[in-house]
Amino acid sequence: MANIKSAKKRMRQTVNRQARNKSVRSRLRTSIKKHRTSEDRAKPENLSATYSEIDHARKKGVIHANAAARYKSRLAKAAAKT
Repeated sequence: MANIKSAKKRMRQTVNRQARNKSVRSRLRTSIKKHRTSEDRAKPENLSATYSEIDHARKKGVIHANAAARYKSRLAKAAAKT
């Protein structure tokens, strides 16, 4: 357990950030999974909503820029295949 005041503050901040990041990551994963399991994957509005979630997670710093690009690329590739 931290004894220094600044370290205690850091721990509080970390807990808050972890909770925020966890919710964003959970929303992202749910959205991607929902998109992959749906029958109408090729619809642009479905793809757009999933892209939006990916961009949101990227903007918040939950995932890396290259990871976001990779997710979007794979989704687009799968949509084009169907």
